[in-house]
Order: sequence, then C-alpha cells, then structure tokens
Amino acid sequence: MRTLIRSAAALAAAGLTLAPATAPAVASAAPTPSPGAATVTKAGTSFLTATAITAGQPVQVGASTGDYLYWSFRAEAGQTHEITATVSFPKGRSGRSTWAVDVFDGLRRRQACTAGAQTPTADAAAASVALGCTLRRVRPWAEPWSGDPLPGTYYVRLAVTDLPEPDLGLPIDVDLLVGVDGEGGTSGEDGKLEAPLVPNTRPGTVLSAEPGPEPVAEEETSLTGWLPEPGSRWVWTTAGGVLAAVAGVVGFALTRRPRRP
Repeated sequence: MRTLIRSAAALAAAGLTLAPATAPAVASAAPTPSPGAATVTKAGTSFLTATAITAGQPVQVGASTGDYLYWSFRAEAGQTHEITATVSFPKGRSGRSTWAVDVFDGLRRRQACTAGAQTPTADAAAASVALGCTLRRVRPWAEPWSGDPLPGTYYVRLAVTDLPEPDLGLPIDVDLLVGVDGEGGTSGEDGKLEAPLVPNTRPGTVLSAEPGPEPVAEEETSLTGWLPEPGSRWVWTTAGGVLAAVAGVVGFALTRRPRRP
C-alpha cells in the first residue's frame, strides 16, 4: 500500500494520473422484436407442421405441458441467430421440471448452441423459466462431414424433458423470439452453397379415379416359337445327351465279344 501511495504521489508530481480500472465487458443484449412485426400465436407439432416465423417476429403461444412445439425460420450465410424463450407456469405445480430448446438445420441435424440456457430446470415454486440458444455463424459452404450450419431452413423445438407425472398437461404460456446478427453474404469466405438445405417434402400425386389394368401385349405365335433359343442351356444339354448316347453305342460295339457259333 505504501508503495502504491508513493507511486501515485510520484505520478502526480510528474503531472500524470492513474487511469481507473476498466469495467468488464457487458454481455450482448437480448434480441428485441422488430417494429410492426405481427405476433405469431400458433406452433407446429412436428417438423412437417412447423410454423414459419421470421427473425424479430414475436411468438406468444398457449400450450400444455408435454407438448412438442415447432417453429421454422430462414437463415442466410453470415448471420448469427439467437433464440430466447420464456415458459410461464400456473400455480400449484407438484415438482421441478426441466425444459429444452433444440435447433435443427434443414437436414434435421441438431445444431450446437454456443451460449444460452439450453436445458434449464425450474423449481416447483417458480413462475417461469427462461431458455436461450445462440447458434454458430452460418457459413456459405462446408464439407459434407463437418456438420457446420449452412444457409437454409432451421427448426426450433421447445419441449419439457423431465417433470412429475401429475404436472403433465398443465397449461403454459410460451414467449419466443429469434434474433439475428449480420446482414448475410459470404463475409470473405470462398465458395457458395448451390441450394438451400431444405428437405424434399413434396407429396406424391393423388389419384382421383381407380386406375384400370394396363393392356397386355399380344404374344406373337409361330411354328418355331416353342423351340429354345440358340445357345441356351437346353440346346447344349440336348446335344450333350445325344453325343453321350452315340458314344455309348459305339463303345459297346467295339468292346463286345463276337459270339461263337
């Protein structure tokens, strides 16, 4: 302490002052809804029925504990997405519950979160629980084995993973928002994805009438139609049998002893 005071006095005598210690960096603020964005009030129950939303569009859904809720959004190269969700509970829950928010790309590959409470646990007395997931930056291209996030459609799934059985089916309120950082583009990286990662979900053609039987082509009849084709195994088998019979007759004739009178 004496050394520090003397150093400060020496700096003051020289006309210098000590700079105050810098405060730690403040974490990035949570995403906020876009001005004028319409609120989404529904959610899908699977990948095929996921409700489409955009970045900055708020979601407010009423559901039941135990439901799987799905939403989908588009992602471009160079963007970083942050998903935040809040689940509000009713009073009178019997125990703790664990919730999870998962994000999948267009090929149904689960994407890792770099930040956020992805699987928080809420106590029985808690009125709500907050979830979050910050995805990796979307790349314009990647190796097939890498699993890096690529441009295309992404899916968000919110569900409870562990809870007491009496709490199953209780009503909940879900608030969800997808924020985006970055305007897209290649951002100096070489290469470009040929097509977005969107699965082929086009259904087949629905037939309105029962299809009739296909016409059967008439077989050509001829006198030699029953004969086997030249070079087939039946021709070789027949020829071999005939040669074996001739060889047997000739051999018997040569080896037979002449009869005595």
